[in-house]
Amino acid sequence: MKSAYKTILIVALLLLAGLLFYKKVYIPKTTFTLLSPQEGELKASVSGIGNVGAEDIYHITAQSGGKILHIFTNVGKWVKKGDLLIEMDGVDLPDQLQIATATLKKAKFELKASQNELKNQLAQKALLQKTYNRYAKLNKQGFAARSEYDKALADLQSIDATILVSRSHIDSAKAQILLSQKSIDAIKTRIADLKVYAPVDGYVISKEAEVAQNVLPTNTILKIVDPNTLWVETKIDERISGAIRLGQKAKITLSSQPQKVYQGVVKRILPVSDPVTLEREVDVAFITIPKPFYINEQAETTIYTGSYSHILKIPLKVVVQQNGKAGVWISKEGHAHFQPLEKIAQDEKYIAVSNLDKESRIIVPDSTKKSLKEGMRIHL
Repeated sequence: MKSAYKTILIVALLLLAGLLFYKKVYIPKTTFTLLSPQEGELKASVSGIGNVGAEDIYHITAQSGGKILHIFTNVGKWVKKGDLLIEMDGVDLPDQLQIATATLKKAKFELKASQNELKNQLAQKALLQKTYNRYAKLNKQGFAARSEYDKALADLQSIDATILVSRSHIDSAKAQILLSQKSIDAIKTRIADLKVYAPVDGYVISKEAEVAQNVLPTNTILKIVDPNTLWVETKIDERISGAIRLGQKAKITLSSQPQKVYQGVVKRILPVSDPVTLEREVDVAFITIPKPFYINEQAETTIYTGSYSHILKIPLKVVVQQNGKAGVWISKEGHAHFQPLEKIAQDEKYIAVSNLDKESRIIVPDSTKKSLKEGMRIHL
């Protein structure tokens, strides 16, 4: 008898434990919340992560190269167009300019002197020409000695030779003036190139050389960003990028300012996707420039691709992936059934679909409960 009572007691306890497990564990684990699609409007969007960049980043170099004498700005400074940024060491250029200037002055003096000599020589020639003409006439008539005629001719020929020399001196002086002037202009250009000015109003993001350092004309000394060309180089999955167009509005959230939203606009869509990540770069320009800003800072961008009205939409939180397809779990007669979705569009919280109706009973997934499976019994 005692053995029978003991068996009955054990069975009763097992039944009680099973009942408690069923009511306290199994039923809560298989009890889900349901919702139905709601009709309304949806502002479709596409989101992606990117980094702050700019269309115009100026690499400031020294055209002349050489040693840096002064750098008048620094990283994190704002500059105005035309501000003096860098001054290079001209070495002996000032001395060269003085020499070229003195050479020019000398050539001008020699030109003036030669021109004055030529003027006097032309006056002498006029007198000698008259003398020669008179002796030539007298000699022909037999009234003048041949020696006097020959002297007048020799004097005339001599002055012509002297005039020719003076004209050569004038041409040489003019050539020297032209050469000296070009030399002066070239030296002045080189001296002007020693000073580098800001090409735009901008923000200095990098200093890549220091005072007294020798640089080549190709070496970048400063980098300046034109803030009006600031944008986010957003990476968008190419599978959802088809609706993106130039000029579409967007919102931008910077990692350093997660609570602040900046307005943006699609400025450029690169025509080539990354073959590894299968992403496309979409550059979203800032409408309002953040101050300060940080190049390469991570940012999240949401691009608004269109608006839809009178559509059925469901929360993104109920959408799951099953066998590589996006869908939802539908409750039919107390059992779960997976329903692939025919997507129209989506925004940050909702997705609009075409193959559900208002009566569809969608199971809300819950990580604290049993994983849903096809045909699984559920409780509400």
